[in-house]
Amino acid sequence: MDKRFLTFFAVGITLGFGVLVTSRQDTGTGTVVHLPMEEAGRICLQPDRADRIRPQVLRHYTTAAPANAHPILTWSRIDGAVMYTLQILEKHEDPEGGVYYERIMPLQTAYTNAYELALPADFSEREFYWRVRGADLEGRPVSSYSEPEETPVDLFGPFLEKPQPLSFYNSGNGTVLLYPVYDWIAVPAAVEYEVEILDEAPENPNGIEPSVHRIDAYYPRAAEQYDQRPRFGPKPFYWRVRALDKDGNPLGVYSDAVPFVTDPGAHYVVATLGDSISHGGGSVSYSPTDWEFSYQHYLNFPTLNVSESGDTSAMTVARFDRDVLPFAPQYVLIMMGSNSLRGGVAAETVIADMEAVKAKCLDNGIRPVFLTLPPFNPVNIDKAFQQPTVSDWQYQVDKVNDYIRGQVHIDITPGLADEEGVLRGDLAVDGLHLDPPGKKLIAQAINRQWPEILALPAEAWQ
Repeated sequence: MDKRFLTFFAVGITLGFGVLVTSRQDTGTGTVVHLPMEEAGRICLQPDRADRIRPQVLRHYTTAAPANAHPILTWSRIDGAVMYTLQILEKHEDPEGGVYYERIMPLQTAYTNAYELALPADFSEREFYWRVRGADLEGRPVSSYSEPEETPVDLFGPFLEKPQPLSFYNSGNGTVLLYPVYDWIAVPAAVEYEVEILDEAPENPNGIEPSVHRIDAYYPRAAEQYDQRPRFGPKPFYWRVRALDKDGNPLGVYSDAVPFVTDPGAHYVVATLGDSISHGGGSVSYSPTDWEFSYQHYLNFPTLNVSESGDTSAMTVARFDRDVLPFAPQYVLIMMGSNSLRGGVAAETVIADMEAVKAKCLDNGIRPVFLTLPPFNPVNIDKAFQQPTVSDWQYQVDKVNDYIRGQVHIDITPGLADEEGVLRGDLAVDGLHLDPPGKKLIAQAINRQWPEILALPAEAWQ
């Protein structure tokens, strides 16, 4: 079959300016650029370039196993996409036997590569079609649309609103976090969510009442929650979530409870310490539990991630005893200070904080290994977060990296900067958090140099 793309025969809206979204948004309508003819009334298929990247549908419904009125749509992630636009379509045939499609609802916007679709109340067909493509910070396409996917529907089939978790831990390298993040597929009509943290599996699965094992709860408006507390101990914790309406009433039941364990008794040899660059995530919308966005996922050895998003260098010092010492690692990979430097904290202050962390490590028999700091891309940071970066950031970062190169360290910066010395846009859409290609470069640098680190005598840290 020839590759295809869609041409459009009716103009819906005109080109505008997009605004940024942040992390796992709710299902409300966010502002996004839709190109001219993006919302065409009649859509026909024509041959497409064979080299165009397009998402691949991951979940297929069949007549034997049809979708219900709230189907879950999933597709492969596209590099550089911070959001996705979905067209929901009906297939028609014209009098001459030609095939075309028509939209049955407005364009849908998703902020991860999964979406719970609420079909229109007046939809009565036995199937619909859908397609999806990735978009960048301004809402411009970064891929072609996927092939239209036929989706059989049983509108009278059983349906129970139950959030679908996206965060699963303890599944391989880089998947153990001291500060967990909880993600799920956004629920249509949800105004708020209730995330429940438990110290045992809930006694009431598929219920709507809090568990007797609840130890904490959060109430985010978006389909994501960063845990503000470190979670560790010999037994598993569990998390689950339910959707709430505007009056605080439950929409359906709690999700399945997801276990995770961060056990000091596991005797992790290596811990990674830092801010959000080490905690994980990137491309604005992807969290630390999207493991492709964690450099630890690509390392040749297991690690415990004790990083916390938002850390300044002073915060890293302040929580070291609480968050690192219970695990007694032999080595700590340290990347700290980026948030401080881009916010105007002097290099000398960041270096003093690094010295404090180094001293705490050595006082407790831990070998600190510093990682050089990546450059920033202030233009992209401002686009993504509407946050300025100090004008002398390059001088300050260079000064800190000069200090790091005088310590036991690994230089992870080769290949990260463009000809102007700023972080390459193709490696970090938001200008700060490296995406999978960038995280792979960090891991490759560590993997290359790690045997040399292991071979160093204790005197190297004196």
